[in-house]
Amino acid sequence: MASQHQRPQPPPTPPAPEPSTERPPPPFFEARRELSRRGVPWPPEGSDERWQALQPFERNLLRNPNPEGVNISEPAPPCLPQTPCKPLDSAGIFKGWQVSVEPVPSKNKGAPSARYSWRVKQQRVDLLAEGLWEALLDLHQPNITVMDWYENSNWALSTYELHVQLLGSDPAVVITEFHYVAPTKEEDDRESKNWRHVSHVFADYGPGVRYVHFLHKTMEADTPAGLLRTRATDSSVSVQLWD
Repeated sequence: MASQHQRPQPPPTPPAPEPSTERPPPPFFEARRELSRRGVPWPPEGSDERWQALQPFERNLLRNPNPEGVNISEPAPPCLPQTPCKPLDSAGIFKGWQVSVEPVPSKNKGAPSARYSWRVKQQRVDLLAEGLWEALLDLHQPNITVMDWYENSNWALSTYELHVQLLGSDPAVVITEFHYVAPTKEEDDRESKNWRHVSHVFADYGPGVRYVHFLHKTMEADTPAGLLRTRATDSSVSVQLWD
Protein backbone atom coordinates (compact mmCIF):
# COMPACT_ATOMS: atom_id res chain seq x y z
CA MET A 1 0.00 0.00 0.00
CA ALA A 2 1.45 3.35 -1.04
CA SER A 3 2.35 5.56 1.87
CA GLN A 4 0.29 8.72 2.24
CA HIS A 5 2.26 11.96 2.51
CA GLN A 6 0.83 14.26 5.14
CA ARG A 7 1.08 17.99 4.55
CA PRO A 8 3.21 19.59 7.26
CA GLN A 9 1.19 21.60 9.72
CA PRO A 10 2.09 25.27 10.29
CA PRO A 11 3.52 26.07 13.68
CA PRO A 12 0.96 27.17 16.23
CA THR A 13 0.30 30.87 16.39
CA PRO A 14 1.81 32.34 19.53
CA PRO A 15 -0.71 33.92 21.87
CA ALA A 16 -1.19 37.64 21.49
CA PRO A 17 0.67 39.65 24.10
CA GLU A 18 -1.36 41.01 26.94
CA PRO A 19 -2.26 44.65 26.37
CA SER A 20 -0.11 46.96 28.39
CA THR A 21 -1.80 48.45 31.40
CA GLU A 22 0.68 51.31 31.44
CA ARG A 23 -0.56 54.50 29.80
CA PRO A 24 1.71 57.33 28.73
CA PRO A 25 1.46 60.28 31.06
CA PRO A 26 -0.95 62.95 29.83
CA PRO A 27 0.84 65.92 28.27
CA PHE A 28 -0.21 68.23 31.07
CA PHE A 29 1.62 66.06 33.61
CA GLU A 30 4.81 66.38 31.58
CA ALA A 31 4.25 70.11 31.26
CA ARG A 32 3.54 70.39 34.96
CA ARG A 33 6.78 68.65 35.92
CA GLU A 34 8.88 70.71 33.52
CA LEU A 35 7.29 74.01 34.52
CA SER A 36 7.77 73.14 38.18
CA ARG A 37 11.43 72.47 37.46
CA ARG A 38 11.64 75.94 35.92
CA GLY A 39 9.97 77.54 38.92
CA VAL A 40 6.62 78.24 37.25
CA PRO A 41 3.67 77.38 39.54
CA TRP A 42 0.76 75.42 38.11
CA PRO A 43 -2.73 76.94 38.27
CA PRO A 44 -4.90 76.24 41.32
CA GLU A 45 -6.25 72.79 42.11
CA GLY A 46 -8.98 71.61 39.73
CA SER A 47 -7.47 73.28 36.68
CA ASP A 48 -6.23 70.03 35.08
CA GLU A 49 -9.64 69.31 33.54
CA ARG A 50 -9.86 72.85 32.19
CA TRP A 51 -6.34 72.58 30.76
CA GLN A 52 -7.25 69.34 28.95
CA ALA A 53 -10.53 70.76 27.66
CA LEU A 54 -9.05 74.00 26.31
CA GLN A 55 -5.67 72.68 25.07
CA PRO A 56 -4.21 76.20 24.93
CA PHE A 57 -0.88 75.26 23.34
CA GLU A 58 -0.19 74.76 19.62
CA ARG A 59 -3.81 75.69 18.87
CA ASN A 60 -5.06 78.53 16.72
CA LEU A 61 -6.62 80.95 19.19
CA LEU A 62 -8.26 83.12 16.52
CA ARG A 63 -11.93 82.61 15.83
CA ASN A 64 -12.96 81.96 12.22
CA PRO A 65 -9.41 82.15 10.74
CA ASN A 66 -10.50 81.49 7.13
CA PRO A 67 -13.93 83.11 6.77
CA GLU A 68 -14.01 83.09 2.97
CA GLY A 69 -12.85 79.49 2.63
CA VAL A 70 -10.11 80.29 0.11
CA ASN A 71 -7.27 77.84 -0.45
CA ILE A 72 -3.66 79.03 -0.46
CA SER A 73 -2.72 76.27 -2.94
CA GLU A 74 -4.89 77.94 -5.60
CA PRO A 75 -5.42 81.51 -6.82
CA ALA A 76 -8.15 83.32 -4.96
CA PRO A 77 -11.39 83.15 -6.96
CA PRO A 78 -12.60 86.34 -8.66
CA CYS A 79 -14.78 88.56 -6.51
CA LEU A 80 -17.11 90.81 -8.49
CA PRO A 81 -20.00 93.00 -7.32
CA GLN A 82 -22.62 90.42 -8.24
CA THR A 83 -21.04 87.87 -5.89
CA PRO A 84 -21.74 88.02 -2.13
CA CYS A 85 -18.41 89.63 -1.27
CA LYS A 86 -19.58 93.04 -0.19
CA PRO A 87 -20.40 94.28 2.30
CA LEU A 88 -18.31 92.35 4.78
CA ASP A 89 -19.82 92.29 8.25
CA SER A 90 -19.28 90.65 11.60
CA ALA A 91 -22.68 88.94 11.58
CA GLY A 92 -22.21 86.86 8.43
CA ILE A 93 -19.27 84.73 7.36
CA PHE A 94 -16.95 87.13 9.20
CA LYS A 95 -18.39 86.26 12.59
CA GLY A 96 -15.72 86.71 15.24
CA TRP A 97 -14.07 89.60 13.41
CA GLN A 98 -14.64 93.32 13.85
CA VAL A 99 -14.85 94.61 10.28
CA SER A 100 -14.49 98.21 9.11
CA VAL A 101 -13.47 100.26 6.07
CA GLU A 102 -10.81 102.97 5.78
CA PRO A 103 -10.99 105.05 2.57
CA VAL A 104 -7.66 105.74 0.88
CA PRO A 105 -7.35 109.33 -0.43
CA SER A 106 -6.77 109.45 -4.16
CA LYS A 107 -3.49 110.95 -5.38
CA ASN A 108 -4.89 111.55 -8.87
CA LYS A 109 -6.50 114.87 -9.74
CA GLY A 110 -9.87 114.78 -11.38
CA ALA A 111 -12.14 111.74 -11.44
CA PRO A 112 -10.12 108.69 -10.32
CA SER A 113 -10.43 105.48 -12.33
CA ALA A 114 -10.64 103.50 -9.08
CA ARG A 115 -11.62 104.27 -5.50
CA TYR A 116 -9.31 102.49 -3.07
CA SER A 117 -10.05 101.54 0.52
CA TRP A 118 -8.67 99.33 3.26
CA ARG A 119 -10.85 96.50 4.51
CA VAL A 120 -9.84 96.16 8.18
CA LYS A 121 -10.50 92.95 10.14
CA GLN A 122 -9.45 92.59 13.74
CA GLN A 123 -10.04 90.57 16.88
CA ARG A 124 -8.63 90.37 20.38
CA VAL A 125 -7.57 87.10 22.02
CA ASP A 126 -7.99 86.80 25.79
CA LEU A 127 -5.10 84.52 26.75
CA LEU A 128 -6.45 83.74 30.22
CA ALA A 129 -9.85 82.79 28.82
CA GLU A 130 -8.09 80.46 26.37
CA GLY A 131 -6.52 78.45 29.21
CA LEU A 132 -3.21 80.19 29.94
CA TRP A 133 -2.45 81.62 33.38
CA GLU A 134 -0.66 84.62 34.87
CA ALA A 135 2.40 82.86 36.27
CA LEU A 136 3.04 81.10 32.98
CA LEU A 137 2.80 84.31 30.97
CA ASP A 138 4.86 86.35 33.44
CA LEU A 139 7.60 83.88 34.41
CA HIS A 140 7.93 81.46 31.50
CA GLN A 141 6.75 83.83 28.73
CA PRO A 142 6.01 81.12 26.13
CA ASN A 143 6.50 82.04 22.49
CA ILE A 144 3.46 83.58 20.81
CA THR A 145 3.46 83.02 17.05
CA VAL A 146 1.33 84.96 14.57
CA MET A 147 0.94 83.97 10.92
CA ASP A 148 -1.12 85.10 7.97
CA TRP A 149 -1.42 84.61 4.19
CA TYR A 150 -2.44 87.35 1.79
CA GLU A 151 -3.21 87.40 -1.90
CA ASN A 152 -0.58 88.66 -4.33
CA SER A 153 -2.73 91.21 -6.15
CA ASN A 154 0.12 92.57 -8.33
CA TRP A 155 -1.05 96.13 -7.85
CA ALA A 156 1.30 99.10 -7.96
CA LEU A 157 0.51 100.01 -4.35
CA SER A 158 0.83 98.03 -1.12
CA THR A 159 -2.22 95.81 -0.67
CA TYR A 160 -1.77 94.29 2.80
CA GLU A 161 -0.76 95.22 6.33
CA LEU A 162 -0.51 93.19 9.55
CA HIS A 163 -0.43 94.81 13.00
CA VAL A 164 -0.25 92.65 16.14
CA GLN A 165 0.02 93.93 19.71
CA LEU A 166 0.57 92.13 23.00
CA LEU A 167 -1.55 93.93 25.58
CA GLY A 168 -1.59 94.06 29.38
CA SER A 169 -4.50 93.43 31.74
CA ASP A 170 -5.52 96.95 30.78
CA PRO A 171 -5.93 96.52 27.00
CA ALA A 172 -4.87 100.15 26.54
CA VAL A 173 -1.34 99.17 27.62
CA VAL A 174 0.78 97.91 24.71
CA ILE A 175 3.69 95.78 25.93
CA THR A 176 5.19 95.01 22.53
CA GLU A 177 4.04 94.99 18.92
CA PHE A 178 4.81 93.81 15.40
CA HIS A 179 4.01 95.60 12.15
CA TYR A 180 4.29 94.42 8.56
CA VAL A 181 3.51 96.37 5.39
CA ALA A 182 3.53 94.46 2.12
CA PRO A 183 5.92 95.82 -0.50
CA THR A 184 4.52 97.40 -3.64
CA LYS A 185 4.90 95.66 -6.96
CA GLU A 186 7.87 97.85 -7.84
CA GLU A 187 9.59 97.13 -4.52
CA ASP A 188 8.97 93.39 -4.61
CA ASP A 189 11.50 91.47 -6.71
CA ARG A 190 10.48 88.02 -5.50
CA GLU A 191 9.03 85.43 -7.86
CA SER A 192 5.35 85.77 -8.61
CA LYS A 193 3.16 83.68 -6.32
CA ASN A 194 -0.57 83.51 -5.73
CA TRP A 195 -0.18 83.95 -1.98
CA ARG A 196 2.37 85.56 0.30
CA HIS A 197 3.16 84.45 3.84
CA VAL A 198 4.01 86.61 6.84
CA SER A 199 4.84 85.44 10.36
CA HIS A 200 6.40 86.65 13.59
CA VAL A 201 7.34 85.07 16.92
CA PHE A 202 7.04 87.08 20.13
CA ALA A 203 9.62 85.87 22.67
CA ASP A 204 10.99 87.32 25.92
CA TYR A 205 8.30 89.97 25.81
CA GLY A 206 8.29 90.64 29.54
CA PRO A 207 5.63 90.15 32.23
CA GLY A 208 2.07 91.40 32.10
CA VAL A 209 0.81 90.13 28.73
CA ARG A 210 -2.87 89.12 28.86
CA TYR A 211 -4.26 89.81 25.37
CA VAL A 212 -3.20 89.56 21.73
CA HIS A 213 -4.71 92.10 19.35
CA PHE A 214 -4.58 90.88 15.73
CA LEU A 215 -5.40 93.30 12.90
CA HIS A 216 -4.87 92.95 9.18
CA LYS A 217 -5.79 95.32 6.37
CA THR A 218 -6.40 94.30 2.76
CA MET A 219 -6.77 96.69 -0.16
CA GLU A 220 -9.94 96.98 -2.24
CA ALA A 221 -10.43 98.85 -5.50
CA ASP A 222 -13.89 99.84 -6.71
CA THR A 223 -13.38 100.21 -10.48
CA PRO A 224 -15.68 100.68 -13.48
CA ALA A 225 -14.96 97.04 -14.33
CA GLY A 226 -16.06 95.86 -10.90
CA LEU A 227 -14.80 95.34 -7.38
CA LEU A 228 -11.25 94.12 -6.94
CA ARG A 229 -10.27 92.77 -3.54
CA THR A 230 -7.18 91.41 -1.83
CA ARG A 231 -7.99 88.36 0.26
CA ALA A 232 -6.30 87.14 3.46
CA THR A 233 -6.67 83.65 4.86
CA ASP A 234 -5.43 81.08 7.39
CA SER A 235 -4.71 83.75 9.99
CA SER A 236 -3.42 82.34 13.27
CA VAL A 237 -2.26 83.14 16.77
CA SER A 238 -0.76 80.25 18.74
CA VAL A 239 1.25 79.72 21.91
CA GLN A 240 4.16 77.28 22.14
CA LEU A 241 4.89 75.89 25.59
CA TRP A 242 8.49 75.05 24.64
CA ASP A 243 10.82 76.69 22.13
